[in-house]
Amino acid sequence: MCAADMRRVAVIGGGWAGCAAAVELARGGCLPTLFEAARTLGGRARRVDLNGLPLDNGQHILLGAYRETLSVMRTVGLDPKHALLRLPLQIRYPHHDDGMNFAAPRLPAPLHVLAALLRAGGLAWEDKLALARFSTTARWMGWQLNADCSVTELLDRFDQTDRLIRLLWRPLCIAALNTPPERASAQIFLNVLRDSLGARRAASDMLIPRVDLTSLFPHHAAAFIERHGGQVKCGSAVQSIARNASRWQIKASGDAEAVEDFDAVVIAASPGRAATLLEEALGDAVRFPAFEYEPITTCYLQYAPEIRLARPFFALPDDATDGKWGQFVFDRGRLDNRQAGLLSVVISASHEAIEMEHDALTRSVCAQLAAAFKQPSLLMPQWTKVISEKRATFSCRPALVRPANQTRCVGLAIAGDYTASDYPATLESAVRSGIQAARCLTRHPAPG
Repeated sequence: MCAADMRRVAVIGGGWAGCAAAVELARGGCLPTLFEAARTLGGRARRVDLNGLPLDNGQHILLGAYRETLSVMRTVGLDPKHALLRLPLQIRYPHHDDGMNFAAPRLPAPLHVLAALLRAGGLAWEDKLALARFSTTARWMGWQLNADCSVTELLDRFDQTDRLIRLLWRPLCIAALNTPPERASAQIFLNVLRDSLGARRAASDMLIPRVDLTSLFPHHAAAFIERHGGQVKCGSAVQSIARNASRWQIKASGDAEAVEDFDAVVIAASPGRAATLLEEALGDAVRFPAFEYEPITTCYLQYAPEIRLARPFFALPDDATDGKWGQFVFDRGRLDNRQAGLLSVVISASHEAIEMEHDALTRSVCAQLAAAFKQPSLLMPQWTKVISEKRATFSCRPALVRPANQTRCVGLAIAGDYTASDYPATLESAVRSGIQAARCLTRHPAPG
């Protein structure tokens, strides 16, 4: 439980980190007030309404290793078994001639990876031996490097084949870190592999949301917060934050734009906004790392309802130089019957793609799908929508130093997927950060 003089806590930002922080605070007996400038909770993983459908600003895959995310979902009353489609680890391409078929059976670890390797179609023995060598050596090393380097350098050290890099390692790296291998952190990549490939079998499972991202957690988090006496204020942007003796004064936009007093504050905003608010609160400059950012683009393509893929998702052979931008395609109809015929194509680290006009990008993606699945009908969708998050994640570069949740001021913490963590910018790192920020405040209550 929180100390009596720390009952009221402001949480600035209603993304997944802010929602997780507010839930943890409410669970511990505090009274959080969650401020979100937008009308919809979720931040960079939220619902958008498109042609009458509740979709997302970007397609996501979770992992069975996301233990804190799955735990907090259960805390707020959501059953992950119903909200998420659980699939064994797999990277499947539409055809073996330009791809591969790697799928782990439901066997105990590490037999599931060994069996998947032996049965993998589209890989030569040279490729399979290289993958086995990588897995064995990484386990022997404890998934740790003496000094961080790029994923490309790591794969070169482990003598990975060009085909294996193109069909497995590059797609996995971009999907997990949203950063191309040539500039991605090898240590962070190994951390993700450690907790998935290197852990129990269920940890490597891929979890695809059946509902929109706001309904997946933030909506239930808001209800949980309010049931425990807290408040959720959407459309309420925090204008200023100031210290007044042992309390914090928060001014937010809204009907009255009143100033409210709180005993503690969690800043769960973007790094730039968080730095500005911290400067206001602490009275001097705050330096965050010079984050660079990577975009993610999702291209929604609506076809006739009878258009279906053989599986919920496929990897795609991508080649930006040949106009093949998509890396994964999802059949939304297999996740929700109301979305029959809707495909979503994901383009991670999409700097070049977002420079194109949407119509041109859509034509390229449709041509890529038609060629990959050998279905000319995929050239002509009924309607399309391109959604790009230009600052979807920070660029997860080697040896990047990320800020801690605890600030030098008691009663003030920060949360976000960019804070110090073993993971890249994922839903799991956001949730972990929010929970850790809340615990910083409950472990170190503000003085009376």
